[in-house]
Amino acid sequence: MIQSSELILNPDGSVYHLNLKPEHIAHDIIFVGDQNRVEKITQFFDNVEFSTQKREFKTQTGTYKGKRLTVMSTGIGPDNIDIVMNELDALVNIDINTRKPKENLTSLNIIRIGTSGSLQADIPVDSFVMSTFGLGLDNMLRSYLIDEISDKNIEDAFIAHTNWDAKKGRPYVIACSEKLEKIIESPQMHKGITATAGGFYGPQGRVLRLNIQDENLNGKMDNFKTNGTRITNLEMETGAIYGLGKLLGHQCLSLNAIIANRATGTFSEDPYKAVDALIAYTLDKLASN
Repeated sequence: MIQSSELILNPDGSVYHLNLKPEHIAHDIIFVGDQNRVEKITQFFDNVEFSTQKREFKTQTGTYKGKRLTVMSTGIGPDNIDIVMNELDALVNIDINTRKPKENLTSLNIIRIGTSGSLQADIPVDSFVMSTFGLGLDNMLRSYLIDEISDKNIEDAFIAHTNWDAKKGRPYVIACSEKLEKIIESPQMHKGITATAGGFYGPQGRVLRLNIQDENLNGKMDNFKTNGTRITNLEMETGAIYGLGKLLGHQCLSLNAIIANRATGTFSEDPYKAVDALIAYTLDKLASN
């Protein structure tokens, strides 16, 4: 039995941070970072049957073209993803009453819709990027046993290319769900590696008043390529989602609307339009499968 200190429940029996019970979530779940983006997606729904919020975790469940979907805000960063993924899994794969793992496990479909800046000149603003791999630079996932699910060859190539400082911990690389990739892909979707940083400023190469360990890291990431695959963008969630999803047996895919291009120095004239286009694209793909 899982102790109450390990799986914390609220007085009403909902999981501690997400404030959810098993019946509140659908089998297909969309992640967004910003709580205000939840309703930007559910505004397209036929109906919303359930809504709740605790801290930055806002959840709404309803139907779109007859398909039941949940939209959830995760907040920012791998630490929040650790909370969200484990508590979602508990809702479907642990009997909350007996506190024991279920014999028959459920695999959720989880798609992240985010915004990001492109690292490549040929991936323009207002385009879509699908993360075929998550490259974690954050160390959170190293708290788990991940050797059997990570891609050591890409990790080694990245470490060698960037002359990675071992004191920062070993980067990890996790592949996306092939099942969801086939459902969502199309010729308009760019593909590549999404790097996941553990912070917004220094970990992403931004310098305000503090010097950083490797001021050339972003440039080295820009021209990294292995087996024809390159790093397309940099954000703070994908690697953690892919890693925990694969460990827990869930299907995960991360999508980004590109609103800036660092290589060309351009920014979308209407970033909200780009995000809305990716939302509509994803909803229709999910509804038709």
